[in-house]
Amino acid sequence: MKTSARNQFAGPVTAIKEGVVDTEITVQLAPGLELTAIVTRESAENMNLTMGRDVLAFVKASSILLLVGEGGSISARNRFTGIVTSIHHGPVNAEVTISMPGGRHVVTAVITDDSVKRLGLVEGNSATAVFKASSVFLAAVD
Repeated sequence: MKTSARNQFAGPVTAIKEGVVDTEITVQLAPGLELTAIVTRESAENMNLTMGRDVLAFVKASSILLLVGEGGSISARNRFTGIVTSIHHGPVNAEVTISMPGGRHVVTAVITDDSVKRLGLVEGNSATAVFKASSVFLAAVD
């Protein structure tokens, strides 16, 4: 399967919280590294999402927000703190890649070049990638 989403993850479902309309799915990416997705209840049923089921999770780079420092609160549950490993500058936007501890997982964000400068992002510094659970789409292979 090929997809245009830059951020691709895989792991087993470790928690399911069903609501009337939506279902919250937690996916274990690595020890201490979890991703939360919100899908419709119907999608969860159609995909047969159960505890332990392996899934693929995708997040578009344009859905990733970046934070630097410890200040501020935000409602998004997915927060991945790591080290900026590359920045590719363009005339308007920049692509920023953050490696998680252990180096197995990376998150890529596309943000404005002005935001890179304003945040003081440079390779080797710490940053946090943030995205809403509703920005994650899941796939399960039968």
